[in-house]
This record gives sequence, structure tokens and C-alpha cells, in this order.
Amino acid sequence: MPDVLEAVKNVLQSLVDDEPKSPLHVGEVMSFWSFLSDIAEELVHSEAGINSTFDPELRKAFHASVKMFKSQIERLTAFMHSEGVPLPPLNESKPVSDPNHIPLGVKLTEDELANSLGIKIYLGITVCAAAINESIRNDVGLIWLEFLQEYMTFGVTIKTLMKKRGWLKVPPYYYPPGSPSL
Repeated sequence: MPDVLEAVKNVLQSLVDDEPKSPLHVGEVMSFWSFLSDIAEELVHSEAGINSTFDPELRKAFHASVKMFKSQIERLTAFMHSEGVPLPPLNESKPVSDPNHIPLGVKLTEDELANSLGIKIYLGITVCAAAINESIRNDVGLIWLEFLQEYMTFGVTIKTLMKKRGWLKVPPYYYPPGSPSL
């Protein structure tokens, strides 16, 4: 069994070593570049969600997601600048608008809004986990680990809300042949 304390010690030691850091490899750069582009789109989606719903808890979740995405964009942009990585073009923020003025054929339901946010959080978790696995530099892996933790924490919040409101899409239960009936 791997020694967790030894692993933590090695990561911390690598962060304080006087050796120059190796440059980012192309996979790390591509992960950062793609993720920054994705979270900028998620930010715009969340702003549109705020403009589209009357549900106070869903609005609160969208406000929390906007705060998280803006923070991640700021941190990632600063890191990419410090590493000399060019930034992708980013979408502009949505202006505040009134949900009453959205035509019915265009307006998404609360169920659709919550599920699309849940899917984006799920995809963010997947991207962060894959990027951790591809990271060579420990500082890069720690950035992804921090983002992963934020996505997982937010994911629990949105899933709890979706369960509470009956918006969570649950596949049918599987009962193996011969199992006792409930």
C-alpha cells in the first residue's frame, strides 16, 4: 500500500526545490487551454441560467457556479500568463435580464437548466481527473486537484437540489433474477 505521507512529502519537496521547473508539456498546455475555454462557456451558461429561472435555490446555485467559474478563470489565466501560454478567445458575460421576457419557445425549464448545469459539472470533474493523470509537474497536478475538489463540492450541492426538486434523471433500478422482491 502506498504511503500517503511519503507522497505528500514528495509533492511538497518538489514545490520548494531550487531546481528550475520543467516547461509545461503539450498535453498540460492543451488541457489548460481547453479547460479555460470550457469554463468561460460554462460561466456564460450560468449567467443565462440566472436570467432564465425564478426558482430561488436554482438561482443561488447558478450564482455559486458563476463565482466558482470566475475564480477558476482568474487563477488559470494568471498561471497561463506566467507560463507564457496564449489564451483562447473567451465569451463575453451576459447582461442581466428578466426571465419574464424570454419567449416560451426559447426558455428552458428549471429541470432542463439544472440538468445542463449538472452535466457541465460532471464533465468538469472528468476533465480535471484526466488532467491530473496527465500532469508531470506537481504544481500543475495541484491546480487540477484544487479545481476537481471545487467541482466535486459543487456537484454535491446541485445533485442535492436536483433530488429535492425531482429533476435528477435516475435510470431504472436493476433487480437481478432470483433476488428477493422488495
